[in-house]
Amino acid sequence: MSSQGGSSEPITIGTTLPESGSYSSMAKHIRAGYEMGVQYVNDNGGIDGRPLELIIKDDESEAQKTRSGLNEIVSNNDVAMLWGSFSSLLVTAGSAFAESQELPFIGTTFAYQEPHQEKNYKWTFAPFPKSRDQVRTTKSWFDALDDGPERIAIWELNSGWGEELANLWEQSFKGTDYEVVLRQKYQIGNSDFTTLISQTQDADADAILSNPVPPDGITAAKQMKQQGYTPNLVNFIRATDPRAWTTALGGTGDYFASTGVGWLAGLDTTGTGALIERYHDRQGVSGDAVPVNSVGAAFTVVQVAASALRTAGSTDPSAVRDALLNQQFDTVMGQFGFDDTGMPKEGEMVPAVRQWQDGKQMLVHPEPSGDYAMEPEYPMPTFDSR
Repeated sequence: MSSQGGSSEPITIGTTLPESGSYSSMAKHIRAGYEMGVQYVNDNGGIDGRPLELIIKDDESEAQKTRSGLNEIVSNNDVAMLWGSFSSLLVTAGSAFAESQELPFIGTTFAYQEPHQEKNYKWTFAPFPKSRDQVRTTKSWFDALDDGPERIAIWELNSGWGEELANLWEQSFKGTDYEVVLRQKYQIGNSDFTTLISQTQDADADAILSNPVPPDGITAAKQMKQQGYTPNLVNFIRATDPRAWTTALGGTGDYFASTGVGWLAGLDTTGTGALIERYHDRQGVSGDAVPVNSVGAAFTVVQVAASALRTAGSTDPSAVRDALLNQQFDTVMGQFGFDDTGMPKEGEMVPAVRQWQDGKQMLVHPEPSGDYAMEPEYPMPTFDSR
């Protein structure tokens, strides 16, 4: 494909989503963001008159199915670009396929930065807060809390991203008034957090930091309540993203936080108003529903893709890649550009902090104000008082 001028043929984009498997609770949120973004672009004239067309396959929450699903899409369609699934595991699988095909790839919910640094990406771009950004926001939020946490427990997920995040958290607290009093590993799929909870309690930790998958985070929250242990603060990046968190836990899930959030409804950023309006217009969505952060993360992918395609003036892969590398993007997640590795330039992507309150995801840092923001509840109310 090359020039866009004068053509009315759709620009085809492919992606997979975890519509079944361990990440299935997230698929509907990513799908909603993608579909609303595509419709928004198409309602406003498309890309120089060409509508976007999105083809989605179920990757079953498996890396191999991600690759095979994208291969099926590319083999049967004239694809201009690929978008990512959910989580670093599935997004890196998709990016590896896109790199092999020399196709532009844009992936969200992809905080793991080592692949960018080690794999020499040429076609992969991730408009999402990276581990370094999430860690920086963790400390800035802790600094802003009145009588905030001082004794930190790091629950290290036994994965590449888990180790990366744990290392950066520990480094960020060195030489400060914070002390890491516990750092322990656990496996994905862990069904028993009782020992880890007891170790955290024995270490007299104020705050727990981790990045569990959603089912594991839900299990850990239930077992904290069962053991009668309420830490002052729990920062669960990723696990607390889906609405399934509050569906499964009810009030038990309130006050859990995440410093790994790229977008929240409470942010005053380009396109947020349109996103919320379209979200409330979706079938089955109530007028007071608060979209979860992953909806905005996926919407950002569409904003970035559309801007790059317009700048390129073509669907030629190299032209689109150059456009991705050489411009600033103004999105619901703020303004940023990409460095040569496909990460947001350091310091330009500033995560927000989200806390579940009354079953809704609320902005609590920085500067909470408006309908979708509240002051943080710190320390967390005890489980037996809710």
